[in-house]
Amino acid sequence: MASKINLDFDFPQVDLPSNVLAWHNITEDLLNLYKQACKLKAGIFALCLKGSMKVTINLIDYTVKEGDFITLLPGTIIQFKEAISPVKMSFIGFSANTISQVNLMEIAATSYHKMVEKPIIHVEGHLLKHLEDFLTLWSNVSNDEKMQIHPSIIHHSMCAILIGVVNMYDTRPYEPIARNRQEEIYRDLLHLITQNYTKQRTAQFYAKKLDLTPQHLSTTVRQVTGGTVLDLIASVVIMDAKAKLKSTNMSVQEIAYALNFPTASFFGKYFKRHVGMSPLTYKQKND
Repeated sequence: MASKINLDFDFPQVDLPSNVLAWHNITEDLLNLYKQACKLKAGIFALCLKGSMKVTINLIDYTVKEGDFITLLPGTIIQFKEAISPVKMSFIGFSANTISQVNLMEIAATSYHKMVEKPIIHVEGHLLKHLEDFLTLWSNVSNDEKMQIHPSIIHHSMCAILIGVVNMYDTRPYEPIARNRQEEIYRDLLHLITQNYTKQRTAQFYAKKLDLTPQHLSTTVRQVTGGTVLDLIASVVIMDAKAKLKSTNMSVQEIAYALNFPTASFFGKYFKRHVGMSPLTYKQKND
């Protein structure tokens, strides 16, 4: 389950430049800024108005389509993959400082695990229209330089949104995501990898941790993902490396050290093997 995944990544952490920020009719051009995985410090609520796209939320792949409402709580790891058809989105977000002023766990107590496990729910009809109108209003207000929004308005609006989202989850039938044994092993493996990927990159280590033979683990991962255990480990390592290269001022040597590679040269060869180019070339490349 998504809620089991440890999210203590050293990904670049993204906050908002103001206490509240809303935007209407966002297109793929802006979403491309999030092609590198990042960890949110802010809380964001988004609505897909048109089209569809592929995204990763907390290392899980999703297809977002028209009418989908997305809840991204602080600490969420997000990555935009690609638009399947022309996308139009609206969103409202609250900065880390703003959202820290409410007891998120208290407000969302009945639905917090649902938001984490299923961050996307589909809305339609009057609710879809009301959400679009609400986000449009906030977009107009937050982007009007002549408007001075009182902090209490932001605070109470944030609480109202959270309560509204909780209500949407609470009033919908909830069915926990069913997992077969193979999927449970895969999720447990991913959990372990996210905790240990900077120091442990062998299938044997993870097989021992899961009390499985390396062959059993390898077969399970191949059946679930079509790839290998080493592919899965590498995907997490490379995701972190790419984020550091694009979103920080760290040198290749510093990144190699942070990811526990013995030398920058070793890291470079590992990166090139999986990405097809050197870390420096990737850093300088315009996507």
